[in-house]
Amino acid sequence: MPLAIVHSRAQQGINAPKVTVEVHISNGLPGLSIVGLPEAAVKESKDRVRSAILQAEFEFPPRRITINLAPADLPKEGGRFDLPIAIGILGATGQIPIDRLDQYELIGELALSGELRSIRGILPAALKTQRAKRKLILPKANAQEGCLVDPDLIVPAGHLLEVCAHLSGEATLLPPKLKTDSSPPQYSTDMCEVSGQHHAKRALEIAAAGGHNLLMVGPPGTGKTMLASRLPSILPKLSKAEALEVASVYSISQQSFPLSQWQVRPFRTPHHTASGVALVGGGSKPKPGEISLAHHGVLFLDELPEFPRSVLEVLREPLESGQISISRASQQAVFPARFQLISAMNPCPCGFLGDSTARCQCTRDQINRYRNRISGPILDRIDMHIEVPKIPFTQLRHHQPMAQEKSIDIQRRVSKCRQQQITRNGYPNYQLNNQQIQKHCELADQSYQLLENVTEKFNLSPRAYHKILKVARTIADLAESTHIEHQHVTEAVSYRRLDRALG
Repeated sequence: MPLAIVHSRAQQGINAPKVTVEVHISNGLPGLSIVGLPEAAVKESKDRVRSAILQAEFEFPPRRITINLAPADLPKEGGRFDLPIAIGILGATGQIPIDRLDQYELIGELALSGELRSIRGILPAALKTQRAKRKLILPKANAQEGCLVDPDLIVPAGHLLEVCAHLSGEATLLPPKLKTDSSPPQYSTDMCEVSGQHHAKRALEIAAAGGHNLLMVGPPGTGKTMLASRLPSILPKLSKAEALEVASVYSISQQSFPLSQWQVRPFRTPHHTASGVALVGGGSKPKPGEISLAHHGVLFLDELPEFPRSVLEVLREPLESGQISISRASQQAVFPARFQLISAMNPCPCGFLGDSTARCQCTRDQINRYRNRISGPILDRIDMHIEVPKIPFTQLRHHQPMAQEKSIDIQRRVSKCRQQQITRNGYPNYQLNNQQIQKHCELADQSYQLLENVTEKFNLSPRAYHKILKVARTIADLAESTHIEHQHVTEAVSYRRLDRALG
């Protein structure tokens, strides 16, 4: 009998490496063996496949069946190989033709009845299949997710019989229609609902325009969380390439990706009791953490000093590199993690330092210990530090949301500014390297002198110096100025509140 070769995809982090399923049937005692580093769920597929083939009224050969999952050194897990194994057995026994198998890649878990069940990680597999110039046969439950790449690429099936009929030419499985809404995304919150805090709103607009990290410091109840939760409503929409990256991360995680949120930047808010593994990802079989789920979006850490210092330290590398590499004894996984860090904290343990209406009871040592929970290297990687003061109750009483600037108006300015940066640099200002900083962030002598004095007075690091230049470049872009003016540098310097003395 001929050797049947079926193409499929494994899951390794956010990648989907190719797996060739080779099925050989020979004389000997009846049995089925799977080789090629299969894990328990893959080994159990032989029982699911046998039942599915019999339920579809095909013959399960009473001979020696050898199934090789190549490459042999790549770990295989899950039920995703059920469908290609079943098709390989039917092709090797001549029950279906094998001449069209090279045009397709197959993936899907089989029920005992032969029905196809959904799996995780379809989107990375669909992207790889597109590059291989094949079509992907998958369960109907995963069809909409695969359509995000290209509807014409997807061949959805609900049962093993449908796949066999399609490969035999007896029936044709039609590509599905993508059901995403092309209308602009609707947000449940709006910036016009925030009373006062004009300085903080301005800082959020700058942070959104340049992708800068931001730390808000202020007494309890002044609107820090409220401001942060409205940041996604002023961020630019995701491009298709960015949206596919975000959806790919959610595709391999335990969380589903809602199609209604297509092109909406993710907003993640882990609690301060979260562990380091919960933030960066991990496990014996590495899974993405909060920083990867916030890829191309916002990671909001409320009550920043309450996070264990060891947990905050794991953010240092991904904040710089935009990815996280997780190494285990059996495998290594690299997940994207280019997120915008927005954080909030009180100025002191009691929360009322600097509040004119309440008296702070904290000593200077208590305040120092509280702030020292955030290490210098982490604070150095946050571009902007702003104060969010308490607003008068009379202002709350007379607040009229309809008279305030709406998120959609701010988003238009931010999107225009972000597009200008991408045209000039290829990416937002927060990603500027040293060579581009020298090229695009030139200052007049007066501005250089101001920045030099600030750097010496507050003992700023070279990284903080470059952060100020990047923020100044974004402020100039919002003002539609080709050059960075003195007032732009002055405003950028004002957003380094925690570099100054206490008080």
